[in-house]
Amino acid sequence: MNTKSNSRTWQILTVMRILAWVAFIGYMIEAGAVLFSYGVSWLNPESAKNLYKGLNLNDLRQLNVWYYTNAVTFMVSLSALKAFVWYLVIKILLKINLTNPFKMEVANTLERISYVLFGTWIVGMLSSAYSAWLMKTTGQTFVNYVSGEFIFVAGLVFIISQVFKRGVEIQSENELTV
Repeated sequence: MNTKSNSRTWQILTVMRILAWVAFIGYMIEAGAVLFSYGVSWLNPESAKNLYKGLNLNDLRQLNVWYYTNAVTFMVSLSALKAFVWYLVIKILLKINLTNPFKMEVANTLERISYVLFGTWIVGMLSSAYSAWLMKTTGQTFVNYVSGEFIFVAGLVFIISQVFKRGVEIQSENELTV
């Protein structure tokens, strides 16, 4: 690999690290803000009118506190799962070595990301089902997440993790034959 493309690759990896940190921090702030707003809404029920980014769950809170709690739980869970995915991406980006990229630790972390994304898809589907049930039962709803992309990305990342695992096997075989 020539120096120019190696330098360009490192620049891209550096930008990706920064973007991963921004996404991680953003989703952690989102989860924390919703959780904090939820806690404040217990002390001041009126604050449920502006839970997060203008989301008004005051009517749902007044109707049934458990419905409200479940809605907030889904919101916090999805944000936390997304933050965890970005945390795992950061771990990979910090450990990646371009001269010897195939490491079992990277492959296992990629596989773990695929499982967390699959879990995020499940939570998103449950959240959508709960939101639809709330609308049907009470006429109230909360943020309805579209989670179809998570299953696709989870499958894609799982395939990449398996390719990495095979790369580790081939790399170790080549080291033994040298």
